[in-house]
Amino acid sequence: MKTLLTSALLFCMLMPGSPYANAEPAAAQDDQPAPAAVQEDTGEAVMPFKVMSFNIRWGGAADPPSVWSKRRDRLLATIKAYDPDILGAQEAVTGQLKFLRNNLDGFIFFGAGRFNGRLGGEMCPLYYRSERFRRVGGGHFWLSEEPETPGSYGWDAAYPRMVTWLRLRDKTDGRTFVIANTHFDHRSKKARLHSASLLRDRIAEIAEDDPVVVMGDFNCDEDSKPYAAIMGRGEGGTPWLIDAYRTTHPERSDQEATFHGFRGKTKGSRIDWVLHSPGFQALTTEIDTTHEGLKYPSDHFPVTATLKRIDAPAPAAEQEAAP
Repeated sequence: MKTLLTSALLFCMLMPGSPYANAEPAAAQDDQPAPAAVQEDTGEAVMPFKVMSFNIRWGGAADPPSVWSKRRDRLLATIKAYDPDILGAQEAVTGQLKFLRNNLDGFIFFGAGRFNGRLGGEMCPLYYRSERFRRVGGGHFWLSEEPETPGSYGWDAAYPRMVTWLRLRDKTDGRTFVIANTHFDHRSKKARLHSASLLRDRIAEIAEDDPVVVMGDFNCDEDSKPYAAIMGRGEGGTPWLIDAYRTTHPERSDQEATFHGFRGKTKGSRIDWVLHSPGFQALTTEIDTTHEGLKYPSDHFPVTATLKRIDAPAPAAEQEAAP
């Protein structure tokens, strides 16, 4: 089942002055396949794309001297320096979204608040480069026993937690894939474990035969049960998802922390991940520790990955039939 935005959310997103006013209207979907010559372009001609997962620390937090107004330019510069094709943010609230909208040219926003599915509360938005991708589907679900209910709490989570997802068509080859962004609960181990299983199952259902990218702040490391659960196992024991960072950095280090609390510490393990299905290959990944002296863009380091699609394209007849 594919979750769609409600008409109320779309109305809010398109209101003049809204931080969502530059979001692509639901009707503006790419219903035409790419030209056959492009669809048949494979191998070395496949263009990689860059993703960034960034917990930007919610704008209302009292973090002197790291309040939002004093760090937002550093955060923007960090994003622009990496120049992602897709940005997944966590903890974003409306003022931060408006700032990013006004300063990230060429990107389209997609997201909703965790409390009501509209503007209420933190979001896990996705920004994608409009020159490269076209949205053909998207939605949200909540990490709870009632995933279709906006604002629903899962198990004993401290806050409502959610997933925002998109089905994007890559304009370079006409093929589609699914990308999802999330932020697991910071207090409850039980909620994180159930969230991992729910996310895995729901995204697999949504994706159908499309490859998948999942990113976010998972509030647990790779030794945790949620990490094992979200990876899953397919036929022959192969993982359903692959850890992009661990693929390109197979030797584990004790200097891989992604949460640092504005202190810049690197000792520790990653709680922010970029994962992908076997239809993609991770070419490069990084924990971006950019800072200016003792000043940091956020209390998390962003994680980045350059991904290349490696699954075989569908026959032309199948691509023409695709939405």
